[in-house]
Amino acid sequence: MARPHGTSAKYHLEACRCLPCSNAAAEYDRSRRRVIAYGRWQPFVDAEPVRAHVRELGEAGIGWIRVAKLAGVSTGGVSKLLYGDRPRNLGPTRRMRPHVALALLAVEPTLDNMGARVSIDGTGTRRRLQALAVKGWPQSELARRLGVDRGNFGRTIVSDLIQVSTVRATRALYDELWRLDPVEQGIPAHRANSARRTAAKHQWAPIGAWDDDTIDDPGACADWTGQCGTPEGYRAHYRLHIPACEPCRHAQADHRAQLKAA
Repeated sequence: MARPHGTSAKYHLEACRCLPCSNAAAEYDRSRRRVIAYGRWQPFVDAEPVRAHVRELGEAGIGWIRVAKLAGVSTGGVSKLLYGDRPRNLGPTRRMRPHVALALLAVEPTLDNMGARVSIDGTGTRRRLQALAVKGWPQSELARRLGVDRGNFGRTIVSDLIQVSTVRATRALYDELWRLDPVEQGIPAHRANSARRTAAKHQWAPIGAWDDDTIDDPGACADWTGQCGTPEGYRAHYRLHIPACEPCRHAQADHRAQLKAA
């Protein structure tokens, strides 16, 4: 593919001597001499850290073609970075332009950058949907608002892996509904009560049991009482007629052991 006029690359590589290309080449040479004089000339950088970063993004569910698009660089360049130039029998890129390296390193493994069909940990999605059910939102209504088939929603609300598109949609739905009373929003009272009974049967945690920094953490436990993880939390479970959670059971066992030792 022919390069556009007005670039030093077209001047040097295609021997174009038109005025725009000649001016671009002259400006490039002036800039090059200037940064060399200041000791800042660095036309290429090591490609290995960039290659490792792109591979890590792939393990996080962001394929190299998507990485290239997010970085605004050519897919061919990223392909050569990872796999080399097979038609020319060349190995993976060893050195690369700094601006390309910085653009690729700037891509992060965020939810927004992942492809919609990539499957990721479903912890936060499960907890959000279950908490909405505790509040009285029927699963059929949640499925409708998410655009998910009702027959598949039963798996979604307990699944370990969930597609990114569903994770994004669930976060938006949770932000919309967590403050709202389902009955006031038109859900019949008997359906809201049925949703609450189902949630209680499965011991799903309510909205108040999660903070923003714990709801997506697989290692975090729900704080049912506001004192969970302490002996006071263990007693609060019984006052509220809620089965004791694991942190409270451990806290109570440690408390009894300390009393016995004393």
